[in-house]
Amino acid sequence: MTVQSVAEAIHVVLGRPAAVGVVAHDGSTAGSLDGTVLRLHSPRAISYIVSHPGQVGFARAYLQGDLTVDGMNEAYPYEELKLLQGFNVRIPPPRELPDLVRVVRAAGISLEVPELPELETPSELRKLAHGIRHGRRRDAEAIRHHYDVSNRFYEMLLGPSMTYTCAVFPTEDSTLEEAQEEKYDLVCRKLGLRPGMRLLDVGCGWGGMVRHAVRHYGVTALGVTLSEAQAGWARERIEQEGLTGAEVRHCDYRDVAERGFDAVSSIGLTEHIGVRNYRAYFSFLRDRLRDGGRLLNHCITWRSPDHVPMRRGDFVARYVFPDGELASSGRIVTEMERVGLEVHHHENLRQHYARTCGAWCENLSEHWDECVAEVGLDTARVWGLYLAGSRYNFERNTIQLHQVLATRTSAEGEAGYPLRPDFA
Repeated sequence: MTVQSVAEAIHVVLGRPAAVGVVAHDGSTAGSLDGTVLRLHSPRAISYIVSHPGQVGFARAYLQGDLTVDGMNEAYPYEELKLLQGFNVRIPPPRELPDLVRVVRAAGISLEVPELPELETPSELRKLAHGIRHGRRRDAEAIRHHYDVSNRFYEMLLGPSMTYTCAVFPTEDSTLEEAQEEKYDLVCRKLGLRPGMRLLDVGCGWGGMVRHAVRHYGVTALGVTLSEAQAGWARERIEQEGLTGAEVRHCDYRDVAERGFDAVSSIGLTEHIGVRNYRAYFSFLRDRLRDGGRLLNHCITWRSPDHVPMRRGDFVARYVFPDGELASSGRIVTEMERVGLEVHHHENLRQHYARTCGAWCENLSEHWDECVAEVGLDTARVWGLYLAGSRYNFERNTIQLHQVLATRTSAEGEAGYPLRPDFA
């Protein structure tokens, strides 16, 4: 099928979805205009898409206001992303490219990369591009990019729990807050926490796990985070709640010198450390444990060991999680076992994360105007796309969420683990 117009060229990049129509800035149309309609308001929108015919091209056009979707809720664009196959647009095969280039050039549209959106200022790009990938300085900068947005923004997005990891919904009608409380309690039960024990929580965020474990299980807990904003918020909350035995440090987990912990929790940190660093990471956590101590690792994973790794040009890698990396749950288990940890329990919470992302989208939608005022329209739009797309991908089993429970079993084979799990 020969491409005759700019709108048809963009419809081809979308994969010619039957339920999606395109209206270009020159008035040309393609696809069905009775369903979801993408409107391209300027030649720059075409340049963004043609120069990067994938997720980033469409994202740049949308974030600049050059692309809109009729009737789309910017805070919760789930239905639109679902129709667009979860924002998984395609790069046309080589046989179609000459036709597309011909049409775009005939319309006088530049094939050069236009000026980047405000979110990607040159200084920001340099900041995230320098240094060794997953080196200490670059890790700290990547974490700041994602987590030091605004504590007030996260309060509106996440709700009172200030917990930015997968919740566990005990019933179909559980609220997000109830589900986050259940998640922390499940981790505590899996770790077998009891009064007087010492817990290390790496990547502790705003201190939710630390505060829950100290308040409900009587442990002494140390949490560490690379985000200064998170650490400051957590310390204030610990002081307000009058919790003794709870500490949150602003530091790299690799700077924790203490050893002999009874338990270590890692909730949502593994995604940031790099797959090649798994062995060193789990070795470090193992060395923080006493013999018989338990480690709970909670992280997002690919559904298959054969999944193509996240590319730097993907929307999430570019705008949300710089240097983020995922692996399959089997890789997590393998690396834990390679450093001598004994794996006892493995659980997939994929459906729970789909619900969690949906609840965060609802919060963002409810507080949209306040969130835009706090962080700006571009950033708020990024989060709407990101969370709605995450819900969609968890639902369709593109990505999963696994908790893996292991022990530092002694040389004599003593694991300190019951004959049957007691945390159901």
